[in-house]
Amino acid sequence: MIESEHELRVPGTREDWRTFHDIRRRVLFENRGKNDYVANHPDDTRLGNHPFILVYKGEIIGVIRVDVCDSEAWLRRAAIREDLQRQGHGRVLLQLVEKFALTKNCSEVRTNAAVESVGFYERCGYIRDPSTLSPVNSVAMRKSLLPDSR
Repeated sequence: MIESEHELRVPGTREDWRTFHDIRRRVLFENRGKNDYVANHPDDTRLGNHPFILVYKGEIIGVIRVDVCDSEAWLRRAAIREDLQRQGHGRVLLQLVEKFALTKNCSEVRTNAAVESVGFYERCGYIRDPSTLSPVNSVAMRKSLLPDSR
């Protein structure tokens, strides 16, 4: 997958936001048997939190929110449309988000990965972080953005 074919940007129109919420609702809630998705949650617009859409060839195919807290970027609600999963788009999403985190002077990226996503994050260089508590059915993970740090 070629990163230059993708664009990470803030949702700018009502249609962008509708698609942002549709992808999150379907992939992260409905497909997991949950029906408690809250569109327009206040965390999506909280200072320091950055919602993004991933655009591929002009079409929104993924979403994520990056919460910047001091030198850490926390990944929240990352999702790729189900018909485009396992094609490299998620890896590109993480690469673009990590570049964004560096612009915010973050030295580490963290997430509470859904259990079924742990292997994906590990393949992208994230490690399990047993020192951090994570919600039920998730695994705390982290990745250093510093050179030569493993």
